[in-house]
Amino acid sequence: MKKTLFLSLFIYSGLFAQDKSTEFASTISAQDLKKHLTYIASDSLEGRDTGSEGQRKAAAYISKHFSDLGLQAIAPQKDGSKGYYQKFNLYQKGWKDAYIKIGNKKKEFFKDYYPNGLTSIPDEQSMSVVFVGYGIEQDGYNDYKDINVEGKAVVFFDGEPKDKEGKYLFTKADEKSDWVERAGLQKKINIALNHGAKMFFVISATDAQKFTSLAAERKAVLSRFNQLSFNASTTAEKATSNPTFFVSQEMAAEMLDVKSNKLTKIIEEISDKKESLASKIKPSTVSVKAERGEVPVETQNVLGFMEGTDKKDEVVLITAHYDHVGIQNGQIHNGADDDGSGTCAVLEIAEAFAKAKAAGNGPRRSILFMTVTGEEKGLLGSQYYTDKDPIIPLAKTVCDLNIDMIGRIDKQHAPKEEYVYLIGSDKLSSELHQISEDVNKKYINYELDYTFNDPKDPNRFYYRSDHYNFAKNKIPVIFYFTGVHEDYHRPGDDVEKILFPKYQQITRLVFQTAWELVNREDRIKVDSNKQ
Repeated sequence: MKKTLFLSLFIYSGLFAQDKSTEFASTISAQDLKKHLTYIASDSLEGRDTGSEGQRKAAAYISKHFSDLGLQAIAPQKDGSKGYYQKFNLYQKGWKDAYIKIGNKKKEFFKDYYPNGLTSIPDEQSMSVVFVGYGIEQDGYNDYKDINVEGKAVVFFDGEPKDKEGKYLFTKADEKSDWVERAGLQKKINIALNHGAKMFFVISATDAQKFTSLAAERKAVLSRFNQLSFNASTTAEKATSNPTFFVSQEMAAEMLDVKSNKLTKIIEEISDKKESLASKIKPSTVSVKAERGEVPVETQNVLGFMEGTDKKDEVVLITAHYDHVGIQNGQIHNGADDDGSGTCAVLEIAEAFAKAKAAGNGPRRSILFMTVTGEEKGLLGSQYYTDKDPIIPLAKTVCDLNIDMIGRIDKQHAPKEEYVYLIGSDKLSSELHQISEDVNKKYINYELDYTFNDPKDPNRFYYRSDHYNFAKNKIPVIFYFTGVHEDYHRPGDDVEKILFPKYQQITRLVFQTAWELVNREDRIKVDSNKQ
């Protein structure tokens, strides 16, 4: 009788706990996920590039949500208080001070002109500027006739002249000669060098609107070489030999102290007379600077903490990165899936646990909800947390459940939606792997695909998201992922393409797994090393 009663009570309490888990998991809805994601992946955040104003807006949204839920702010601030932001500086190579000064007027870098490559001119240089037409020297045509450019800067038109019929002057046909494009530009620079020139200004053949687009595009391309790092370089960049800049026609006219229509008229006259008229424009003077160095970029991880009850010194982390790649080639990359989906999943999971706690079902272990910065720049936000400032000691960290891209499907599974890739679950803890399997079977019953968990997988996704900085410190991890699609790191990664019913279920899976981890009696063991 007593045994039967005890068994009945045990079964009832187990079912009651299960029901509570399911009750709060059900508060995670596709509707709420969409509400958060519609803001996080909106054009107004301009792709959330690390250190950008758009990323700061996202951080403010996340921290407000954490505050509204009553999560604790535990990140130390400079004034001694605690906040939701774990702030730190990254350092990016770039132009600290760059301008071309015509008289007292400074022209704007990457608007009025742009460099050909990572040009460095650390100190302002005053240069005599000489117009040399198209910068061409060959049999029957010489832009350098009677012109001295020794030690000076030369200004020349891009490309080659055409006649009234639109034929190229030197080929006398629709076919371009070897004076155009990159090879042609290099030929012109070599000729100018032979005449003693020290700097080169190429007058763009495009109109003003197109030039503005080209300047923005070049800025985006060159910024890819300006990698972020934790430490500023101690060595200054040396001056570039033979610096080259592309300038708009309007700016070229200002540099040469002539009206813009005079340059247009010279182009027409060269085409008519089939001879250089470069000497018709007198030399002038400009000042140039393009100082490169380490530019500090302030950014922040966003942390919200929920204290546990009887096992509060043990902490489960739930993470996602909230940065993306920003604006590239003039187009906003909103990153709805990468990793707006993970970010908003963290917000919804935090809210589900907050509702559970308010109803008297708070977690036994503590939970740290953390959205990290700089993932797209090399996992920098999570690396800062683990390597430089682990606010929760790593020894007290039970595991990390990391969510990165869970809102779409890939070609391997299409059109099937009911799957998720799991990476890392068995690398350090066989218990974590089994708990994950059991929770999925009990509540969600999706296909758990371990393709990318294979150490031989060429994609090496295990090393490419923020969980890895915890795994390298022997903290068990699970990385939730639904694969790469055609909009990965492209402007088409928008909210309209997110599969919200699927996204909801995977978010609930992470919640249910976290619920088991924070409420079970024993901390999961680190009992394997398959990394």
